Amino acid sequence: MSEGKKHNFPYKWTLKDAVFTKDKGKVFSCFACGGGSTMGYKLAGFDVLGCNEIDPKMIEAYKANHNPKYAYLEPIQTFKLRDDLPQELYELDILDGSPPCSSFSMAGNREKDWGKEKKFREGQAEQILDNLFFDFIDLAKKLQPKVVIAENVKGLLVGEAKEYVRKIYREFDLAGYYVQHWLLDASKMGVPQKRERVFFIAMRKDIATPFLKSVDLFTIAPELNLEFNEPEIPYKEIRQTQGNESAIGLSKMISHYWKLTTPGNAMSENHPKGSYFNEVKTAPDKVLPTIRANGLPYDYEIERTLFDDETKMAGSYPMDYDFKTNKVVYLVGMSVPPVMTAQIAKQVYEQWLAKL
Repeated sequence: MSEGKKHNFPYKWTLKDAVFTKDKGKVFSCFACGGGSTMGYKLAGFDVLGCNEIDPKMIEAYKANHNPKYAYLEPIQTFKLRDDLPQELYELDILDGSPPCSSFSMAGNREKDWGKEKKFREGQAEQILDNLFFDFIDLAKKLQPKVVIAENVKGLLVGEAKEYVRKIYREFDLAGYYVQHWLLDASKMGVPQKRERVFFIAMRKDIATPFLKSVDLFTIAPELNLEFNEPEIPYKEIRQTQGNESAIGLSKMISHYWKLTTPGNAMSENHPKGSYFNEVKTAPDKVLPTIRANGLPYDYEIERTLFDDETKMAGSYPMDYDFKTNKVVYLVGMSVPPVMTAQIAKQVYEQWLAKL
């Protein structure tokens, strides 16, 4: 396909054909899900030692696809307290994590759920989701990796949630790190979907001196350029003529409102009750909207949701990934797109780690 000529990393790829050099440094991933970020680090040449994850179905898929050296199925609250962690985890180049972020999502209750214990997946222990980021920083303080990379939703930068960002900065400072954050869009990074995510990237203070610059009159931080402007990948490039039978067709009622809806917008602009507010109408010449764990965009011309192979490409997941018992849309929707992580990891290595 043509995307290999235009982008640093291909969005259509397979695990069996991928070459993972493992020569750029060592990584450990928390809140690892099925390994979206793990695959990104591998594509960028890193050696991912293992993961921490609370969901047994997710870690089953992680193990099947990555065969990790270390895999811990437990809450981060207990994992961070372990006194039996291997020495390798105290010598990391990057500690990676995507703390569950539904409390800060623009959809849902937001502020009403802050501070409340919730089960975000069946069978898991109740947790206060908005505290998990700080448990992750506690782990960073304990392990002292050279770099910490944490991903979260765009909603963290909106409204009262900004106070959490200030606290994140304070806690990283107390843990011995300079931290900065970037709002990045996967569609500008070689991923066939528009997915905006916030990335907090921190460097340990004792190794940061050669990289420091003035951010403003009161702040210094290690210089890191994360500007991406790769060609966007429209839906027509990944559109398939056939696929899994589980792709959901549109009812006549829903199809009627889709025909009235402008491509790229949600059906709620025409639905009389504002229903299906998250369901976005695709357009062949436009980038797909964000792939959500609980629903897929609709191809209104063919009147169906995305096929599984289309969903994998939209999330830059390998075509031969073994999802085990997880639905493709759920795992892809919950994950950081591998190519998105690979782009960031490549820059962190070239601008920082390679110069240490």
